[in-house]
Amino acid sequence: MKKLLMATIPALLIGSVSAAPKLSAQSIIVNPVQSDLTVRVWTDRDPSGNGTPAYNRGDKIQLYVTPSRDAYVYLFNVDPSGQIIQILPNRFSGAAFIKANTVQAFPGTNAKFTFDIAGQNGVNKVLALASRTPLNLSQLSSFKSAQDTFATVTVRGQEGLAQALSIVVTPVQDNAWVTDTAQYAVNGRVAQPAPAPLPAPLPAWTTQNNWNSTFTSNTENLDSVYTRYSNELQSQGYRLIRSERRGNHFTAQFQGRSRSTAELSVKQEGRSGRFEVKITRRN
Repeated sequence: MKKLLMATIPALLIGSVSAAPKLSAQSIIVNPVQSDLTVRVWTDRDPSGNGTPAYNRGDKIQLYVTPSRDAYVYLFNVDPSGQIIQILPNRFSGAAFIKANTVQAFPGTNAKFTFDIAGQNGVNKVLALASRTPLNLSQLSSFKSAQDTFATVTVRGQEGLAQALSIVVTPVQDNAWVTDTAQYAVNGRVAQPAPAPLPAPLPAWTTQNNWNSTFTSNTENLDSVYTRYSNELQSQGYRLIRSERRGNHFTAQFQGRSRSTAELSVKQEGRSGRFEVKITRRN
């Protein structure tokens, strides 16, 4: 099991030939060129991607990514000492080509690796870089040994990664790459083994074959509601096969044991806090 050391990802200076990157108000380096390509990254404990959820040592963390257009997605993590780990691609996942509006989890349900919280305390940022074309990372990262799950980046710290990535994206068209970040905190406490229950106020799925619920919540959004029920299905032994978001509607297909299947549908009415969730199981 690979121990992924989590900590702080500093701002990334990502550039291209004719357009210099700029620093946002959130201290995130972004591509200044307008594009219809966007990317979102978030953790399993904060589907909004805007908060700072807390994890204890020993906790397992799962990352979610979705691009607005077909794209190759790369994930990086920087710890407080400046060490950078390339989360994706890795030894098992290879290049991550993700279809438009498809939510991809890392690691997936049947992945051969896990992300386990270890290392020192602190606030962490994960950088997602999406590109319409595959990037050449041969000068940026490498596997130290055949047993390594994750590649180690050859540079250290915020400025080093910024400069390295600015070179990596140089051959890419100005409007063909984009970045996003998510953050979380690592606490010093050791994680308790008891799993967290599905939080209120979301109605609990009763595991019946055809289940639907309509409810209102002022604390949830479409991403968080989808993630809650997707995780619930996966905890019941279902494996996520495909997910897609179109506007205010998430759909996902799951494969269960003995060829059983499940479908999840999550809709939000406009920008209101009213949601409709449907789960259909077929044995």
